[in-house]
Amino acid sequence: MGRQIAVVVLACGLTADATGPAELPERVCAKYDDDPRLERIRSFFESYRCPAAEHAEHFLLAADLHGLDWRLLPSIALVETGGGKTARGNNLFGWDSGRQQFETPVHAVHWVAWRLASSKLYAGKTGRALLRVYNPHPRYAELVLAVMRRLDSQEGTGSVSPPANGWRHTGRRESAR
Repeated sequence: MGRQIAVVVLACGLTADATGPAELPERVCAKYDDDPRLERIRSFFESYRCPAAEHAEHFLLAADLHGLDWRLLPSIALVETGGGKTARGNNLFGWDSGRQQFETPVHAVHWVAWRLASSKLYAGKTGRALLRVYNPHPRYAELVLAVMRRLDSQEGTGSVSPPANGWRHTGRRESAR
C-alpha cells in the first residue's frame, strides 16, 4: 500500500510540509478513473445534491495518501455541512467549529485529511476514537459511522441532520494557520 501511495504522490506531484499539502493537482491521477469507490463517492454526494460531488476524486486521493478510510471524509462533510451546502469559507468539514476558512474546497479536503493523519490529536486513531476527538458530542461518532455504512452500501438517500440543539463542539480543534 505504501508503495502505491508513493507512486500516486510522485505521479500527481503532491508534496506536504508542516503546514499541510503544498500543492494540489487540478485533476487527480487517471489511477482513479476505474476505481469503484470514486463513483460511489460521486453518486452518494449527487444523491443528496451536494456541491462536494465535483470534488469526489480529491476525497479519494486525500484518503489514500493519508491512510484514511475512504468513507471518512465524505461522511464528515455530509454531516457537518451537507456535503458543502452550508459550508462557509470552503470549510466542508466544520473544522475549528466552522470558523476555519480554506482557499478552495479542494484545499479543505487535503488539509483536513493531512491533519487527521498527522496531528497528535488524531494520528493512530480510527473510527469511533478519531470521531470522538473530532467532535465530542455523544451522538456524533455514531452518526458519522452510520453515514459511512450508508456510503459503503449505497443505500438510498435519507435525512442526515444534527440534533435540535446542534453539534455544539466543546473540544479543542487546531487551526489551519
